[in-house]
Amino acid sequence: MFTSKISGLGHYVPENVVTNDDLSKVMDTNDTWIQERTGIKERRHIKKGDGNSTSVMAVKASTIALERANLSPEDIDMIVFATLSPDMYFPGGGVQVQELMGMRTIPALDVRNQCSGFVYAMSVADQFVKTGMYKNILVIGAENHSGGLDFTTRGRSVSVIFGDGAGAAVVSRNEGEGGILSTHLHSEGEHKDQLSLQGPSTEYWVPEIIEKNPQEDIPYYPYMNGQFVFKHAVVRFAEVINEGLKANNLEASDIDMLIPHQANLRISQFIQKKMRLRDDQVFNNIQKYGNTTAASIPIALSEAWEEGKIKKGDLVVLAAFGSGFTWGSVIMRW
Repeated sequence: MFTSKISGLGHYVPENVVTNDDLSKVMDTNDTWIQERTGIKERRHIKKGDGNSTSVMAVKASTIALERANLSPEDIDMIVFATLSPDMYFPGGGVQVQELMGMRTIPALDVRNQCSGFVYAMSVADQFVKTGMYKNILVIGAENHSGGLDFTTRGRSVSVIFGDGAGAAVVSRNEGEGGILSTHLHSEGEHKDQLSLQGPSTEYWVPEIIEKNPQEDIPYYPYMNGQFVFKHAVVRFAEVINEGLKANNLEASDIDMLIPHQANLRISQFIQKKMRLRDDQVFNNIQKYGNTTAASIPIALSEAWEEGKIKKGDLVVLAAFGSGFTWGSVIMRW
């Protein structure tokens, strides 16, 4: 049995910055209202004509990750792509990355676990490397949220939160000490309707879209029961982090860097306080990028590493909670 490690990281966000004041020009909201509830000051959105898409951003982030891993596209044995916003309904974004990067006919697996997508994808990659089936796996989280949000007052409670971007990690066979120690995954489908996008889907398809009364509630935009999600998130975050620590005979005080999914700064701050972690033990960048769903952890992880906040030998914990409900954690020694 082998072990796996992250050998390279990269991220990409569009150049187009959208501030809270920008959003206040198209909906009834303001900077104070948004910051008090989410901690977000600005986010990045794809701008029409800039050439970006979910898969294109994924390739940009992946190219950086491969360079930092000293690998070429030919060295990658598998792609695991987490996204809720693929360029097409099908096929998934993984095969588009395979084509755009000129890779061999390697397997491309798409993961649909929304906010916890990258953690699930990391767990999948870890298992393939551990069993010896593959040596280098490209794990991606990428999202184009701005292409499917309701930028009116009706949709403000959701639309002010999300941003676009991509992050990537190369998970490789570990030849030394450390690496990924364990991963932990969970789901609770009974709460699926509390954070969801019901259409377009086979239930709400073209005939329903055409027939829809404009005055009715539209199921083609994301819905979130914010208070309900917050209540469950703070519980599940703490549970799954502690589960991972316990599995490795570790304590919260052993954490050198916690990278939580960037859902809401208030959730991260609640978890930090609950686990008695210092500011230098938790990394947040939701203030700049908003919630980029499956991309949020790899973007934050890449930034934290670039800024020298993650060093060799550090205990790094990734944790996420989101739609499904699904949640999970990754415990690794850098």
